[in-house]
Amino acid sequence: MTAGVGLARLATGYTVVIPTVGRPTLAELLIGLARQEGFSAAEVIVVDDRPEPAPPIEVPDEVAGRLSVRIVPGLGRGPAAARNLGARLARTAWIAFLDDDVVVPEGWALALQRDLDGAGDRVAGVQGRIRVPRPEGRRTTDWERSTAGLEEAEWATADMAYRAAALAAVDGFDERFPRAYREDADLALRVREAGWELQVGERHIVHPVRPADPSVSVRVQRGNIDDALMRRLHGRDWRRRAGTGRGRLPWHVATTVAAAAALAGLGMRSTRMGALGAATWVGLTGDFMLRRIAPGPRTPREVATMAWTSGVIPPLAVVHRLTGWWRHRNAEPWPPSVKAVLFDRDGTIVEDVPYNGDPAHVRPMTDARHSVDRLRIKGIRVAVITNQSGVARGLISTDDVRAVNERIDQAIGPFDAWEVCHHGPDDGCECRKPRPGLVRAAARRLGVDPTRCVVIGDIGADVLAARAAGATGILVPTPVTRTEEIESAPWVAQTLSAAVDVALARGRTRA
Repeated sequence: MTAGVGLARLATGYTVVIPTVGRPTLAELLIGLARQEGFSAAEVIVVDDRPEPAPPIEVPDEVAGRLSVRIVPGLGRGPAAARNLGARLARTAWIAFLDDDVVVPEGWALALQRDLDGAGDRVAGVQGRIRVPRPEGRRTTDWERSTAGLEEAEWATADMAYRAAALAAVDGFDERFPRAYREDADLALRVREAGWELQVGERHIVHPVRPADPSVSVRVQRGNIDDALMRRLHGRDWRRRAGTGRGRLPWHVATTVAAAAALAGLGMRSTRMGALGAATWVGLTGDFMLRRIAPGPRTPREVATMAWTSGVIPPLAVVHRLTGWWRHRNAEPWPPSVKAVLFDRDGTIVEDVPYNGDPAHVRPMTDARHSVDRLRIKGIRVAVITNQSGVARGLISTDDVRAVNERIDQAIGPFDAWEVCHHGPDDGCECRKPRPGLVRAAARRLGVDPTRCVVIGDIGADVLAARAAGATGILVPTPVTRTEEIESAPWVAQTLSAAVDVALARGRTRA
């Protein structure tokens, strides 16, 4: 991970990065930062991780005049990818990550600066302490106790400052973790394995308990998919090394097996098997339910919620864990090696001739043939993904597009795949960049996962399409590239050859 090819990073200072899904608490957090004494962040980068970032996030008036706030689209790929994007756009030595639902108390900024100033050269990250308010006058609910567990969490990114050099050394967060569940533990393990140190600072933030419906404990069982990835990447003892506790999966497995035995006994007309399975299931489920009810408020609503969710959680946890095992059975260490490079056409590998339908007007970029050949020699697949709205506008035909593409194949060498969108900008298709359809289609045709693809293009739509599909986007600016597109691109290369250098370097990450 870098701040972008050819873009310098400051030797000191910090940037605050906040992934958000549009919670109202974001405005409160920004106002809290603006009111901080001694707040000296070079910039606050808010990554809007809604799949469709609309309506736009508004920066409160009280904040606009005090802080430099930049909002960039994350396109719904999860907090790990959102944090990586923010970190790659930062130009400072440190990146301070905050969740969008925390509260920064008075003195937080001054304490953060002291934590960073006191970090030795081998300290990769400094964690802020987390405090979760408890309700007054009653016991905590199951959800409130779950949130309170953040107080004991190690290296939680609700408030975690990382040195940019350490993030670069391990290529940031593993973007295969789509939830805010295990991505911070995975990063901490990889950073320490790379020889860095982590420490807990003196600052703290407040993490209020978010409102939640009764089924929240059922939904969070999807985190078992991430646990399967953690085991695949870090081995059987990952929980001990990550400090996450033992978990209840063995008990959930036993409960699920008991339920299956009861049903099997019923189907096989085996009274003994059915009775034994049912009794075991009742006992284990009842124990699980009582453990959750006993410390709580014991209201009728809470008891009812604990009763039905305690029956649903064990089999659902097992299903999610098996899903994760299958999905990640061949997962390799992060980052995954690059297997394919997808090029934009006009302005990237050939000169941009608007709505060109004449092969005679094809003029390859100076270093296009050599750059693409370098990838072919290394066994990396190459493809072209291109918007050709001239077809929808009636300016050129699909035969014209095909003839131009064939001429490019002759001039630069045959590409392994071509994916073309013939729609106009108002057609609402899924293939037209900046939507991810062309990237995904090319990846399918090449037989690779989008996360193992690099997209190289000359405008922001190319980078956004890559981001939405989970690929790496590299911008090679031309005179038509807007300044804001360059500023919001996590990877910027001055030439096509330099962009290929990045792709080849990532391709060597794994043998």
